[in-house]
Order: sequence, then C-alpha cells, then structure tokens
Amino acid sequence: MIERNLDTLSNFYVVGINYKKSDSAIRGMFSINEDQYRKILLKSKDQNVKGLIILSTCNRTEIYGFAESSDILIDLLCSESCGSKSVFTSICYIKNYKKAIQHFYEVAAGLDSQILGDYEIVGQIRMAAKFSKVNNGLSSNLERLANEVLASSKKIRTNTCMSGGTVSVSFAAVQYIKEVDPQKSMKNILLVGTGKFGCNTCKNLVDYLPGYKIKLVNRTEEKARLLAETHKLAFEPIEKLQDCISEADIIIVATNAQTPFISKTNLPSGKPQILIDLSVPANIHLNVKELESKSHVGIDELSRIKDETLQKRFSEIPKAKEIINEHFNAFIQWSEMRKNVPVLKSVRNTIHNLQTVKSFNPVPEERIQKVISDMAIKMKHDNRKGCNYIEAINDYIAISANKN
Repeated sequence: MIERNLDTLSNFYVVGINYKKSDSAIRGMFSINEDQYRKILLKSKDQNVKGLIILSTCNRTEIYGFAESSDILIDLLCSESCGSKSVFTSICYIKNYKKAIQHFYEVAAGLDSQILGDYEIVGQIRMAAKFSKVNNGLSSNLERLANEVLASSKKIRTNTCMSGGTVSVSFAAVQYIKEVDPQKSMKNILLVGTGKFGCNTCKNLVDYLPGYKIKLVNRTEEKARLLAETHKLAFEPIEKLQDCISEADIIIVATNAQTPFISKTNLPSGKPQILIDLSVPANIHLNVKELESKSHVGIDELSRIKDETLQKRFSEIPKAKEIINEHFNAFIQWSEMRKNVPVLKSVRNTIHNLQTVKSFNPVPEERIQKVISDMAIKMKHDNRKGCNYIEAINDYIAISANKN
C-alpha cells in the first residue's frame, strides 16, 4: 500500500462540538482527559494522521489534524470518549483547509468563546499543543500553525481591547456570588480543583471578594499547597473533602472527574449553600437542585453574562479579524513556499555537482545562494517549477562562464 503525503493544508481538518449546539451535559460526554488524549495519539499513527491537537475545554471538544478524511478524526475522538459517534456527528461541525485554519485563529482569539474574548482558551491551546509534541503527535506543519495562531492571539490582546476588563467564566462565578449573596453573609468558600482553570478562579476570588475565607482542596495536595501559599489561603488534603463540603457556605468545583462527586447525599441538610460547577463533564450532580436550601449554577448559565466590558469587546471584533487575516495570510504563504523546498534543494545539488566538472569555473557559495534565492522569489510570484529549475541552472552557468 502506497502511503500518501497527508501533511499538506488541503488535508487539514478540524472536527468538533461546542456550546452553540450542545449543552454542558452533552459536551461532557465527549471531553477528553490526558490519558484518553495519549491513547488517541497512539491510535492516530495507524491511521496515517500527520499531526494532531485535541482541544477539550468547558466550551468545546475539537480535534485538529492532517488526515485522509474528517471521518478518521471523528472515529479517533469517539473511540476514547464516553459519547457515541451518532450523537457526535449529529451536532458536530467539520471544517477543511482554509476554513479549518481560520477557525483555529478565531478560537485562539476568543472570537468563538462562549464569553467573547475569554482568553483562558489561549493557555488551553498552548497546553494541548505541548502535550501533543511531548507525545510525538505534533508535525512541523501543525506546530508552525499553532505558533502562528498563538502569536496572532497575543497581538490581538496587545493591540485591541478584546481582552479588556474582567469578563471570563471564572470571573462570572464571582459575579454570581455577588448576586446571590449581596449581603456577603456566606463567608466560607471552598474551591475544589487547582489546575489552570482553578488557578484563574482562585485569583478572581482573591481579587474581587476580599474578606471571604477561601479554602483549597485538590487531588494532588502539593498543587493546592503551592497555590494556597501564593495567595495566603488555607488548604486541606483530598481526604478532608467531605468535612470541607459540610463547613462551606459556597462550593466551587473546577475539576475534571468523569462523574459527579458532589450530590445531595453528601451535602448538609437544611444548610444554605451556593454551588458553582465549572467542570465539564459536570462534577456536581443535578439532584442538588432538589434541595431548597441550595443554589446551584453550571457553566452554561454563568456564560450568559452581559455587561459593558462585553459590549466593548464586540466593537473590537473588526480589529481582531484584521490581525487574524494578517497572520493567516503569512501562514498560507509560508506553507506555499515550503512546497518548493525539495525543488530548491535539487537545484542546489545539481549546481554543486556541476562545480566538480572541470569545464566549469568554480563559483563562490554566496553567488550560488543568490541563484537559489532568485529562483525562490520567481517561484513565489510565478511558480513554473521546470522552467524555474532550468533558468536557475542557466544563471549558474552564465556566472561560471563570465568568472575571471
């Protein structure tokens, strides 16, 4: 069987689901943890997939890759998720080549986020690309694209107000607490989960809810300890979780367990409590809504915030898209030039072989490089590989013949 070269942009796909057509419960069925990600990367080798990135967040699960078809990527994703292929295909979007690349840029810019301009996605993309690279799943083409996407996002943050203000899902949790507890009577906050998302949530709690007593619990105690020391907070080991749940007035969960670990059965009866679930899949069972003393909110409800900061971000969309187009075109141009590398190498090899022929005067390396560079420029504007090849050889011969 002849193996095709699939590491070309025409074979680049993104397949995914997001908040637009699926709620957090459905998205949770297709969330991918590190172990599942690693298994998918291993399976992708047998499918001749050339480069793969999986982005699994509270708002979306997407798989980016160079493949024979989008079906291969769908099968890989569904093979390790808890959801079925039939459910996934009924709500997923599939984009190819330039539309897929454009989508990647817009996701990184926060233009496709549930809360416009939510830049928590940037760190998630960086981590996803790094994980793929460490596990030998990132091709040079895809790595270059990921770097360009992140560079574009950084320029948007620097040159527009898309990231201005404090609007994000983690900050929305702070707003929700203020709305539900305007008298600030519920002082004890328990934050479960101190990963990237949990760290952002913790910082917002410290910055915008002064006077509250915040306690951290994490499966890996060392992470909780380090974050607690940074913000001068209390922390407890995971073995003390139930005691912490019973003592807390406000419980915020930012973990990645595959099933809920908080339900009405392990909440204190009759005690007023605010429960905020920032996890996908949900880590707080919906049966807590049956308890009149509890106020429960999930990530979809939190994402429906509206404020002046958000409206200002909408006005910045045209500027953000201009920056995206600039980086998009630069990447496409780089990719087109990359296709010419084999031909340019072939010309260089031919010239070096001619250098050994006695009837040719030797030409300095810098003059040879000038011939190659001129050929590259011609191919950029008028790519006629055969003609460009012959012209380059003729240029070399002319230089050799005229050399004194």
